[in-house]
Amino acid sequence: MYEFLCRREIQAISHIIRGGMEMKQFKLKSRVISQDSPAYIIAEMSANHAGSLENALELVRVAKRCGADCIKTQTYTADTITLNCHDEQFKVGGGSLWKGYYLHDLYKEAYTPWEWHKPIQEEAKRLGLDFFSTPFDFTSVDFLEELGVDFYKIASYELVDTALVKYIARTGKPIIMSTGMATFEEITEAVETIRETGNHQLALLKCSSMYPAVADHMNLITIPDLSERFDVISGLSDHSFGSFSSIVGVALGAKIIEKHLCLGRNIFPNPDSGFSMEPEEFEKMVQEVRNTEKAIGKVPYTYVKQETDSRASRRSLYVSADVKKGEVFTPNNVRSVRPADGLHTRYYGEILGKCAAQDVAFGTPLRWELVDKD
Repeated sequence: MYEFLCRREIQAISHIIRGGMEMKQFKLKSRVISQDSPAYIIAEMSANHAGSLENALELVRVAKRCGADCIKTQTYTADTITLNCHDEQFKVGGGSLWKGYYLHDLYKEAYTPWEWHKPIQEEAKRLGLDFFSTPFDFTSVDFLEELGVDFYKIASYELVDTALVKYIARTGKPIIMSTGMATFEEITEAVETIRETGNHQLALLKCSSMYPAVADHMNLITIPDLSERFDVISGLSDHSFGSFSSIVGVALGAKIIEKHLCLGRNIFPNPDSGFSMEPEEFEKMVQEVRNTEKAIGKVPYTYVKQETDSRASRRSLYVSADVKKGEVFTPNNVRSVRPADGLHTRYYGEILGKCAAQDVAFGTPLRWELVDKD
């Protein structure tokens, strides 16, 4: 990590020397996300509606109250994402949150009915939230085009579906793509597939495709590396518990944060509620992200007005013992101390050996008029 950070610092200095390059931007209809803008926060609804349109609409309202910029859905049916097959290979195994489910059964329970998309979109528009979705096949892209979505998400699992990636890119609309499980070569192929269509409005999200994700495997340092390598705005699709990873991600340069939002993990249990944030947790995360952005600030190399009093307490040169006219200034009667009312400390060596132009009392801030010029 140390070597990586040093390399980035050198590149940053080089960037300044060259006068800077074109700033990375990701342009949405509602705003432009850049390296200088606040992080764009997406509330992912996924299956957290728990089969109820009213829950889905309430999630839109909660997302707005919590400070999200956007509400996102997923557009698929069980039949468009998998086969209705109960062979063992279609059964979820391992340590997954969904262990024991057959894929078709899981997606049948989790999907958002397509007829709900319009009222969800309208509620988001009424509240001033952006709305978009993740399509999982050609028909869902066509449906979302008819709905008039302004941009798209490509999920980590679909990053390797080159035909689908190309189909989405050909809409010409901005794309946010997650990179969970993907190798560098796979990400490169997907990015090239998108750009070859002439679509250059792309943002990449670091993602750990674990539910929930754990800190040991998140490798958040990839966020700035994605931005650098692929010349894009980068961010984080965060499946971990709590807000810590999102905060660290923002500190590392994430300009898009995606988090699953639920009404209550125990109130409306569903396939995604176990790793989703409850409203008060999501709101706290948004506040912590905004505070992190304030703390990061900019690089002005100046001081703020509120530091004026502190500057007055910095060190300067003071007479540390009574000095008679004509007496030589020495380390025994001149010291660098707080506060800052005397000469700057840079003149310490120049003062030593010179004589006092008049009697000077202990505790007097040293001034040039107190120093004999001869």
